[in-house]
Amino acid sequence: MLIMLTGLVLFLGVHSVRIFAEDWRNRQRRRLGADTWRGIYAVLSLLGLGLLVWGYGQVRETPTWIWIPPLGMRHASSLFNLLAFILLVAAYVPGNAIKAKVHHPMVAGVKLWAVAHLMANGSLAHIILFGSFLAWAVADFIAARKRDRRNLSSHSPATTLAATGITVVLGVLAWGVFAFWLHGWLIGIKPFG
Repeated sequence: MLIMLTGLVLFLGVHSVRIFAEDWRNRQRRRLGADTWRGIYAVLSLLGLGLLVWGYGQVRETPTWIWIPPLGMRHASSLFNLLAFILLVAAYVPGNAIKAKVHHPMVAGVKLWAVAHLMANGSLAHIILFGSFLAWAVADFIAARKRDRRNLSSHSPATTLAATGITVVLGVLAWGVFAFWLHGWLIGIKPFG
């Protein structure tokens, strides 16, 4: 559990600097240069993610069960994860209406992903892992919306139906590939198998 917690603190800690210490972050970016800052950020993020995945794999071998989710929660979780993938894709497809409406679809997608996994998993490790990501995503979304209000502009981004359609199709395809193939290969759990 200690390895997973260390990875979780490192990964989410790095991703929380802008939430809790934006002025310090901006000073460091100026002092070090944007590329050096991004490099340090990437190395620490990857180290945290590596520890998190390694620790989670160990903890999963001997779970401490807090509750056993009903089977229906797995179905609801799949639907939430589908929506989360569409939101994640919306962060990268320019001109889609989802991003224009949600403003921060990546973080909204992480929230849905975390809720979905909390619904379908009841071990202590799952609750700590996905509960931490949910708490981080809520804090990040609040901070990002405050930044939006500070930097308020009257310009609404232009959106097209085609970009929104592409976003949804790519999100569904990404979800399908991950749910039916990659999740089992990378995580060792097949949601539909």
